[in-house]
Amino acid sequence: MTQKTNSARMESADVIVVGGGGSGMAAAIAAAESGAKVILLEKNPHLGGTTRLSVGSITATGTRFQKAKGIHDTPDEHFNDMSLFLTPELAEKENLELRRVLVDHVPETLEWLISIGLCFYGPMPEPPHNKPRMHNVLPNSRAYAYYLEKECRRQGVDIRLNAKIDRLIMEGDAVKGILADGGSGLCEFRARGAVILATGDFSASETLKKQHVPHAAQVDAINPASTGDGHVVAQRIGGWIRNPEVMWGPSMRFKAPPVETLLRRLPPYKWVTKPLQFALMNLPMWVFRPFVTRFMTASLAPEPSMLRAGALLVNRKGERFTNELARPELDVPKQPGKEAFLVFDDTLAKAFEAWPNFVSTAPGVAYAYLKDYKATRPDLYYEAATVEDLAHKMGVPADTLARQVRQYNAGLDAGDGRKPLVNGPFHALGPVLSWIVFTEGGLAVTARHEVIKPDGAPIPGLFAVGSAGQGGTILAGHGHHIGWAMTSGRRAGRFAAELARGNGS
Repeated sequence: MTQKTNSARMESADVIVVGGGGSGMAAAIAAAESGAKVILLEKNPHLGGTTRLSVGSITATGTRFQKAKGIHDTPDEHFNDMSLFLTPELAEKENLELRRVLVDHVPETLEWLISIGLCFYGPMPEPPHNKPRMHNVLPNSRAYAYYLEKECRRQGVDIRLNAKIDRLIMEGDAVKGILADGGSGLCEFRARGAVILATGDFSASETLKKQHVPHAAQVDAINPASTGDGHVVAQRIGGWIRNPEVMWGPSMRFKAPPVETLLRRLPPYKWVTKPLQFALMNLPMWVFRPFVTRFMTASLAPEPSMLRAGALLVNRKGERFTNELARPELDVPKQPGKEAFLVFDDTLAKAFEAWPNFVSTAPGVAYAYLKDYKATRPDLYYEAATVEDLAHKMGVPADTLARQVRQYNAGLDAGDGRKPLVNGPFHALGPVLSWIVFTEGGLAVTARHEVIKPDGAPIPGLFAVGSAGQGGTILAGHGHHIGWAMTSGRRAGRFAAELARGNGS
């Protein structure tokens, strides 16, 4: 039965891609490379999605970078090492068939990204991986958006921005297109081959979070546009979410600086990336460490070890609001402005000036200590001779903060290893905010990225990729989400183009 849409307009293409992040652009490019006419719909006024906001690493084996350093590595070893990141509970949930797809095809994906202009350095170690296989993009993750969009346009992909989807168009049991509003009313976008959902995760959907991760429903997402649009429209026609209760986060991160860092502002042009690549691959760390730490202190999180050592978390009212040794990241969003500060004394401060006590880390690159934050982030570092003076600098009530510190010192449990805060000068870092990085629950898919019903039957004409089509694979560790986004997108794009050819386009 043909579904009535009552829309005023209709357009058609071989493949319709919904979502203009990394996975969506990779899908659109692959379909276009295969000869398909492609329309890409993106609800935001720009492309890039969560990929544009990421750290930017991609983890792969057998790469040119590994070979240059004499490292022999294989997809089988990568497959086995991914298990080391998982608890037994998570390991039972994972779709190993899709993990296999990732590790077998991500080396080719990395080479393809290099071929369209992206520049990487590595491989960097990231335990518990047994070999260095993390590759970081230069100069920053915006390079993905720049080069993928450039390649989309070179391949003739028809990009429609500010296009908000309404629902999938069905004929019988098959998906034939999608209804979307591009700003001038609803339009039917009909697909001769298939629709590919590349709409990201649901970390910013309060409705889906309340349903699947209610304890984190009020926690903000790194990407506020990750509202699970693809999850919603696919569920309406029989698709289902696998592992909806699994997520990375909430975690605390420092508030972004008021002025964006130089590294984030650098353009992804070859005259910038090639010198950076040479320096990072050939020069000792001390040469470029100040450059790296400026980026780190703008984007990373405080280590939980600071809280275990005795740092307090207080809110804008100067009140201690949580047990720092439990799940404080769940309580930060409930505070005024959803913000908190770490408060500590000089004994703890001195301990976090050198290895092994670091404030933040970017695996395999560098560590940031308290002195780095003092030098690079004066907007969130505070120091004063007394707790009361510290409170004035932080802008919180002095009597409240002083009382909270006294109460903490008086109530310390000697068995938990935390030390009293008594030695001035006193210090604070903040604000910190709590974020969900990713929700791992994606639409259930086949190894060809076809969306399936609970009985395992594919829904004809519908694919899902990236976080929208994660399908039960659990992407712990750095570099796996981007690897999956690009790999699943490219594969689905080719399969969708094949369908279009089979349907006589």
